[in-house]
Amino acid sequence: MTRIAITGAAGRMGRHLIEACHAHEDLQVSVALEHPQSSLLGSDAGELAGVGKLGVILGADLEAVRDDFDVLIDFTRPEVTLANLASCRAAGRAMVIGTTGFSAEQKGRIAAAAADIPVVFAPNMSVGVNLCLKLLDEAGTIGFETIRAGDIVGDHTVLFAGTGERVEIIHKASSRMTFARGAARAAAWLRERPAALYDMQDVLGIKG
Repeated sequence: MTRIAITGAAGRMGRHLIEACHAHEDLQVSVALEHPQSSLLGSDAGELAGVGKLGVILGADLEAVRDDFDVLIDFTRPEVTLANLASCRAAGRAMVIGTTGFSAEQKGRIAAAAADIPVVFAPNMSVGVNLCLKLLDEAGTIGFETIRAGDIVGDHTVLFAGTGERVEIIHKASSRMTFARGAARAAAWLRERPAALYDMQDVLGIKG
């Protein structure tokens, strides 16, 4: 059983991550973290996520629990993620990173850390989106459109167009749980991997 730490655990994505990891037969949520000013510190992580009491209390100090998890899942902010990455690197813990907005220099720091610990770094953890990206590798694409509106978490359309014909591959995600389940899958896959930088296509076994 892989022990999972989730940071940003009281946020919308964090709660989905707790639920997805709790539902995964090979994962156990053992650590839940939030920022030190959170009014929810001391709450039970399972109750926050609506899955019942887990006995995992929401804390704020990653260093204090570094021996209590195997893989950290982080969907926070670049500066927070990089601080957590340094802690995981020092402790020899694996990490799944779904945070977006990194600069080129920050991405380089992630790659450097992956020389010492296994890291899955993917800005989109959706299985369906990554299958679309694989198809994108297989053919020349004319246009790629991303739409976000209303309660749509993410609509992606891949368009293959030629004279007199068009093929569209459409992926629609209506819940953040789509991405949370992908992250849980990545965490379970990552446990026994050697130190390296991986993405979701590695996790799904579709890397070309």
